[in-house]
Amino acid sequence: MPAKGNIVLMGSGELTATMVEVHKDMIGRLGPAARAVFLDTPAGFQLNADQISAKAGEYFRDKVGHPMALASYKSKTHAALFGSEKAFIALKQADFVLIGPGSPTYAVRQWAGTPVTDILAQRVASGGCLVAASAAALTVGRFTLPVYEIYKVGEEPRWETGIDIMSRFGLNLAVVPHWNNAEGGTHDTRFCFMGEPRFRALETLLPDDVVILGLEEHTACIIDLARSEVRVRGIGSVVLRRAGSERVIKKNETVPLDVLRNQWLEPSSQRPAGAVSDRRPPAGAGEAGSFWAEVHALESRFQEGLDRRDPAHMSSAILELDRILWTSSRDLESEEFISQAREILREWIVLMGTAMAAAPRTAAECLGPLVEELLSLRDHLRAEKRWAEADMLRDCLQRADVVVEDTSRGARWRVGE
Repeated sequence: MPAKGNIVLMGSGELTATMVEVHKDMIGRLGPAARAVFLDTPAGFQLNADQISAKAGEYFRDKVGHPMALASYKSKTHAALFGSEKAFIALKQADFVLIGPGSPTYAVRQWAGTPVTDILAQRVASGGCLVAASAAALTVGRFTLPVYEIYKVGEEPRWETGIDIMSRFGLNLAVVPHWNNAEGGTHDTRFCFMGEPRFRALETLLPDDVVILGLEEHTACIIDLARSEVRVRGIGSVVLRRAGSERVIKKNETVPLDVLRNQWLEPSSQRPAGAVSDRRPPAGAGEAGSFWAEVHALESRFQEGLDRRDPAHMSSAILELDRILWTSSRDLESEEFISQAREILREWIVLMGTAMAAAPRTAAECLGPLVEELLSLRDHLRAEKRWAEADMLRDCLQRADVVVEDTSRGARWRVGE
């Protein structure tokens, strides 16, 4: 297919501050009259799909400085004929199409048997720009990864067929965003939440001629078909893998398009596929790394307070995480990240509530078991007429502000005023 336009693949952060300049650059190339459209299919099954679309429109208006219309095609099963055609026409007229978060396998199923894939490819071929980010980035290659099914449901690792727009431009790829994800903290969530052991197994399931294109978070891989070159923007790198070898394209680097066709033009950059298996967001290197570094540090602080049953320590961690969430929302951090961190916050509140419920509510409740044992010992001493020792126990309790009163029915006690 003739190639004049651009395909931009984003590892995450498509509606955050890290990608503003990338969007501005791509829109700027198309001119002020460029028609920008957001396609909502990947998140079409989510109850907040309309909120995601609204956020995309607001982001482009306020941050990119360009209007963005909506091409709404949430489900081919429930879409009315008029609504479907309206979405297809909007895509056909678009110069810039953004597709983002949701489920890659859901999107692929909804687009199957529709003109969506052909329209997107034609827009790119005619000079337009397709931005596929997060879940949408997973769909554009020959194979896609059923992330939710494997990571959340526990299904066996596998690949499914993608919409394969890339092959129309001579690229045989499996695109994997969230390459350096670090949300797991204590467990490995790199390689789009698969973790290294599962991803190693997944690599063996691909045909030998497929190149894996790994996108680090808050990173854009700009495929300029007219210039036959690839540029990396954002805060991270793009990682290519095939047949046991790996090529890393670093931030701000530009390479020939043939590099994506497994023509490693710089042998010195080739390395065993395991050589960078520990790539994670560097501390302080942009929003993704620093956001989760702060969250995980607070997790340690909260756990320390929980272990010590220290409400002040736990409350401090909760309030600090709440502050980070508000700040990150204002600074356009990934909505997905904020949502996941908010779940952590809710879990902490429940854990602190549970710990507090299990703790004694009053001083009497706390001291009760010990005082009762001491009074039992005092009764034993009195029964043996060891009055001096019995009085010593009573005086000891009194110094601890526990008042003991002897009655005809036995000793009673209370915590002093």
